[in-house]
Amino acid sequence: TQEKVAFTAVLSCWGTSVIKKSFMCSANLNIFCLFQFYAPWCGYCKKLEPIWFDVGAELKSSGSPVRVGKMDATAYSGMASEFGVRGYPTIKLLKGDLAFSYKGPRTKDDIVEFANRVAGPAVRALPSKQMFEHMMKRHDVLFVYVGADSPLKEKYNDVASELIVYTYFFSASEEALPESVSLSELPTVVVFKDGGHFTYDEYEDGSLSSWVNKERFQGYLQIDGFTLYELGETGEYNSYSFECFSFLKRINMRVAKEYREHFNRDFQFGHMDGNDYINSLIMGEVAVPSVIILNTSNEQYFLPSEPIETMEQLVQFISGVLNGSAQAYGGDGFIQRIKRVAFDAKSTIMSVFRSSPLLGCFLFGLPLGVISLMCYGICTAESDDGSEDMDALKREGLTDEEEEEEEEERQRAAELEGPAEEEEDVGEKAPEEKKTD
Repeated sequence: TQEKVAFTAVLSCWGTSVIKKSFMCSANLNIFCLFQFYAPWCGYCKKLEPIWFDVGAELKSSGSPVRVGKMDATAYSGMASEFGVRGYPTIKLLKGDLAFSYKGPRTKDDIVEFANRVAGPAVRALPSKQMFEHMMKRHDVLFVYVGADSPLKEKYNDVASELIVYTYFFSASEEALPESVSLSELPTVVVFKDGGHFTYDEYEDGSLSSWVNKERFQGYLQIDGFTLYELGETGEYNSYSFECFSFLKRINMRVAKEYREHFNRDFQFGHMDGNDYINSLIMGEVAVPSVIILNTSNEQYFLPSEPIETMEQLVQFISGVLNGSAQAYGGDGFIQRIKRVAFDAKSTIMSVFRSSPLLGCFLFGLPLGVISLMCYGICTAESDDGSEDMDALKREGLTDEEEEEEEEERQRAAELEGPAEEEEDVGEKAPEEKKTD
C-alpha cells in the first residue's frame, strides 16, 4: 500500500544513532512506530532532538516493541499532509492503521510513558486485589469496567481505543475490587480518584466518552500550559485560583471537594503559580491572588466583583456564572479575534526586543526605515502642474502681478496708437480726393 511504501524511505532511530534502515509499520509484524515529524529550520525541533535521542535509547533498552524514528516533513510533505501534520514538531504513534497524536509535555518520561501506554492493549485486565492495589498506587486516576460482557463493555472498549492517548483503562471482576468498594449494580464503569470512587450513570452523565473525558482529571489540579490545553478539549468551565496566599487555595480545594455533586459536571478546579500565562490568554492582567473562571468553549472569562475571602463567596460567584448573572468578558467574536491578532503581534515584537534588542532593530527597524523613505519620496515628488513655469518666471524676476501690469500697459499703448494711425490715413487721402474733384 501507499502507507507501507512511503515508510520504506524513513530513517529509523535506535537510541544512539540514526541508521539508514528501511522498515514498515505493520500490524502483522506487531511493530509500533513512534515518529517525530520535524522541519530542519524548526527551533523547537532542534530543542527536542537530544530528548528524542534519549526516548529511543530508553525504549530500546527496555525491550519495547516501539520503534522510534523521525521524518523530515518538508521532504515528505505528502506523507505529513496525510497524517494531518500542521506544526512542528508533531509526534505520532502508528499502531496498525491508526495514528495517535501526542500532545503532552515534551519530556523523555512523558513521551516514553505515552508510547508504552498506547502500544499496549486498550483495556488491561486486573485479575487480583493485589494487582488492583498496585495500580491504584501508580495512577492518580483509574478507570475500571466491572462486570461481564455487555453492550456497556463494547462502548467502554471503543472509548478506551479512542482516549488511550490520555489515560489507562482497566477491567476487573467484582472480587478483585477492594472490600471498601460497594457497587449497587453491575455491569458498570467506575473511576477511582481523589480518595474515592464514582460510577458512570448513562442517564445523568450522557455519553460514556464525554464522561471519561471529563473525569480523567483529578478534582483539583496544578495547572500549566499543557494541562490548560487538555482542559480546553473538554469544553467545560475551568475555575482557577492564582496562588499567593494559601487561604485562597484552600477555599478552592474545599469547594471542589464538598460541592462536587453541584459543580463537577461543569467545572474543573485548580490553581496556577503566577498570572503570566492567563494574562496572555485573556489579553489583560489579573491581580494576584485572585480567582478567575474561564469558559474553554467560547473563550469567555469571569472575574468576581469583589475579592473572594470565604467559601460562601466563591460558591455564590460560581453559581452566578452558571445562572448567567455574572458579567462575562472576552469571547471568540470577530472583534476579539482582531484584538487577538494585534495582541499576538505586539507580544511577538516585545519578546524579540527583550531577548535580542539588536535582532529586533534589524527585523523591524530596517523594513520601517525603507517604508519611511518610500513615503517621504512619494510626498516630496515633483508634479507637472505648472510649477516649473512659475519657477522660470520667478528666476526672470517676474511675478503674476507684474506680468499682468505689463500686459495692461501694452494694451493701453495699442489703444493710443490706433487713432493716430487713422488720422494719418485721412490726411494722406485728402489731396488725392481734391485732385479727382
